[in-house]
Amino acid sequence: MKLSENFTLEELTATSIRLPNVPDAQQTESLRQLVENVLQPLRSSYGLPINVTSGFRSQKVNKKVGGAATSQHTKGEAADLVCRDNAAIFRIIRDTLPFDQLIWEKGDEMEPDWVHVSFKKFGNRRQVLRFNGVTYSKM
Repeated sequence: MKLSENFTLEELTATSIRLPNVPDAQQTESLRQLVENVLQPLRSSYGLPINVTSGFRSQKVNKKVGGAATSQHTKGEAADLVCRDNAAIFRIIRDTLPFDQLIWEKGDEMEPDWVHVSFKKFGNRRQVLRFNGVTYSKM
């Protein structure tokens, strides 16, 4: 199912874990909100492909990959992204788009290994963090 010009429900629910990973109606609506408000505007602004490495995760998939029990991935509110220039998409999101959490994941001072972004229909905190593989810090 196409959620926007450049993103599908299938890519936002893909997993290599051999467990069911099917969002319910509310989780699908949350994914649609994430795509409409963050992912598609980001893709349009960046102008190059952006890959979703992790989107929706069922509770079982989330547990298997070691995700936090309260992960926004399980609500359909989060995606992990990679592209040719992860730092550039991080800055575009931070500077121009609505979000709940934006996390510079691992990497170094110049480039994160991936970018985590989440979006809620209401109450976005605009929290910008860095995760070094052990701890989170504000940026």
